[in-house]
Amino acid sequence: MDSDDLGLFGPGSVTWKVHEEPILIVAGLRSLYLQALHPRAMAGVAQNSNYRTDAWGRLVRTATYVATTVYGTTAEAEQAGARLRRLHARLRATDPDTGEDFRIDDPDLLRWVHVTEVESFLSTARRAGLPLTDDEVDGYYTEQRRSAGLVGLDPATVPGTAAEVAAYYRAVRPELRMTREAAETAIFLTAPPLPWKLSLPARLGLTLGPPRWAYLGIAGTALALLPPWARRMYGGLGLPTTELSADLTVRALRLALAAVPRRYREGPLMQAAKERAERHMATPLAG
Repeated sequence: MDSDDLGLFGPGSVTWKVHEEPILIVAGLRSLYLQALHPRAMAGVAQNSNYRTDAWGRLVRTATYVATTVYGTTAEAEQAGARLRRLHARLRATDPDTGEDFRIDDPDLLRWVHVTEVESFLSTARRAGLPLTDDEVDGYYTEQRRSAGLVGLDPATVPGTAAEVAAYYRAVRPELRMTREAAETAIFLTAPPLPWKLSLPARLGLTLGPPRWAYLGIAGTALALLPPWARRMYGGLGLPTTELSADLTVRALRLALAAVPRRYREGPLMQAAKERAERHMATPLAG
């Protein structure tokens, strides 16, 4: 039955195992810090996005897209990908160095965004304490080639193992640097305007209320979780002690999030996917 379609991945996938982790909220922020270091990718965002005026709306839309590709039915995932491809196909930007116009759906840019996102999801979950074997790590990257295909990439051109991801980063690093737009974006990501209800303490003169402190902690952790070479580009130190501190912090945060009742941690798409999986498992028994 179409209503019981398990989507692109399903309950036995590494993707479901990774994306069940609420700590991925930190991973999403980490990926944005990383993506900002690519001048063309950053120019494409800055010239086509209203992220400064609708930061939280953009975050919700991105999270919904990822959840749809991971937990939606096959049709829902393909429809979400088709909408994103149509949007990207209309967008252009200008290279800040050469003045050259380029397409937002340039495969090199799509590949950069994809790799930084899935590598952030995986590395953050693993450093937070999610037990994954090396085979599962490679399995996750291989599975995520399906997501890459949704945005218009040829899956064969996308890194599908940990070794291939590491080689990709080595190859692309000469193109990365700290630009003014990257620095401004990093500052914005670290201290964005909070949603109205959360920013109410600021309206009362409490500029660093609990929501702001909590967010600053998450942002600081996301920065500390960056690869050493990326932290150095942001002016930080690529020291082992920084990585140890980040690991301890993200593990503690994962434990804290695990204490939150499941009904608050699982979104409607995840809940619907699990219900479909239960029906699917029960079908042979009923027959």
